[in-house]
Amino acid sequence: MIAFLRGLLTEKHPTRVVLDAGGVGYEAMIPLSSYDRLPNLGEECRVLTHEHIREDAHTLFGFATEAERAMFRLLIGTTGIGPKLALGALSGLSVRELKTAIVEGDVKRLASVSGIGKKVAERIVVEMRDKIDRSEALEAIAGADPLSDRDVKLRDAVMALIALGYKQAEARKMVETALRGKETSAMTVEFVIKTALGQ
Repeated sequence: MIAFLRGLLTEKHPTRVVLDAGGVGYEAMIPLSSYDRLPNLGEECRVLTHEHIREDAHTLFGFATEAERAMFRLLIGTTGIGPKLALGALSGLSVRELKTAIVEGDVKRLASVSGIGKKVAERIVVEMRDKIDRSEALEAIAGADPLSDRDVKLRDAVMALIALGYKQAEARKMVETALRGKETSAMTVEFVIKTALGQ
């Protein structure tokens, strides 16, 4: 299996790249998220790859980051999701956005991706939610932007409740209810958890 390619970037398009690696031109299909991270033509480039082999085709898919490749592999392991649809999902939403939508059961967000209808989106949530571990769920909940002190406490309290066995959506609702209208600067995460549990 080809794990990655390193070579000169000879072609780049929003959906594919060609790398000259040792005098051989390798074509790899890519998502838009990877296209944005490519260097200029003629520069050295390293692309992580996934080989997809069928009787009638041998296709390489390329990714700028391991997170993109891992999400692609999770997606194609879902019933009804092929490589092209998985690339479309990564082109329509970032890895973080996909994780957040899956963890929070946001079917509408997933269905906004071209080619993914409501039924497929529901299947993605059902089949992939358990495959995203707690650290990834924490990353998804945290979001890309810097968190306020209140948001950090909310996130940590939610993750603690999830560890106690509560569902993510239920835990989040419990914590938000506990914090509603209250000044949180002096609160500890332990206090927020106890308040959410009604102790």
